[in-house]
Amino acid sequence: MQIELLDTFLDLVETRSFHRTADRLDVTQSTVSARVQTLEAAVGARLFTRSRAGTDLTTEGLRFETHARMLRRDWNEAKRAVAPTGESAVIMRLGIQNDLADAFIGDLLADFRRMFPQMAFYIEPDYSAQMCADIVAGVHDFAVLFTPKPHPDLHFVTLADLPYRLISSDATTRAEIKLETYISGHFSAAFEQAHRTALPELIGAPLSVGQSSTIASLLLATGGSGFVMAEKAAEMVATGRFKYVADVEAIDQPVFAAMHLRQRVSKAHRKLTRMLAKRFLRSSDPARG
Repeated sequence: MQIELLDTFLDLVETRSFHRTADRLDVTQSTVSARVQTLEAAVGARLFTRSRAGTDLTTEGLRFETHARMLRRDWNEAKRAVAPTGESAVIMRLGIQNDLADAFIGDLLADFRRMFPQMAFYIEPDYSAQMCADIVAGVHDFAVLFTPKPHPDLHFVTLADLPYRLISSDATTRAEIKLETYISGHFSAAFEQAHRTALPELIGAPLSVGQSSTIASLLLATGGSGFVMAEKAAEMVATGRFKYVADVEAIDQPVFAAMHLRQRVSKAHRKLTRMLAKRFLRSSDPARG
């Protein structure tokens, strides 16, 4: 199996540039050309046309793309199937949004083990775009993420909306928030858009952070104002050092389950999805817990 031929083909499908694909794969442009020629010889058809305007797929290339993705995914699944799993019958590889890992990983793993006692788990915190790419490639089986990346091979299910609350050590109203001590949360494109709409005066804060737990740590160390997950916000307010900013509503962050389209009917994936929806629903509305 020369899996690098498929990787090169699929990267070219995205970049439409031999030069960019060479940079991304850390090989020479001549290596990319040689791999494409080898693949074209193997399938018996020309897959790309090159011109001054760029690189385009031929009709045969368009037909081959779906099969190439399936072949690469099947290869990765085959390698994983023969990888050592100890006494476990199977291994489930999961991705989880970085911002969710700190708050939920312990409870989620306990839920996973109760539901699938004969299964081994590999869990990797990451960002949405990379997790989507890993599922398409067959590196991961399932992911919990903030930002779905549309792709014909991906299936997404909305799990819940997690609220983030604005707390402060020195402000009780929106007007009292100081831009210089405000920590802006960049958790996802959806959150940023909601934040810009709700609090335009806080755009341009000197400090921006992409993880709720990091904002919480910074607030504890230096004071100031910032959005953190509702459960963490309640915990920090309970210390007496922080207060809710009374006239600012919570901003909800949608959470999604992601899986390969072929696995959307898998019994294990459906059970995982239902379990995660219940877990995040309790967190989005503590009264339900």
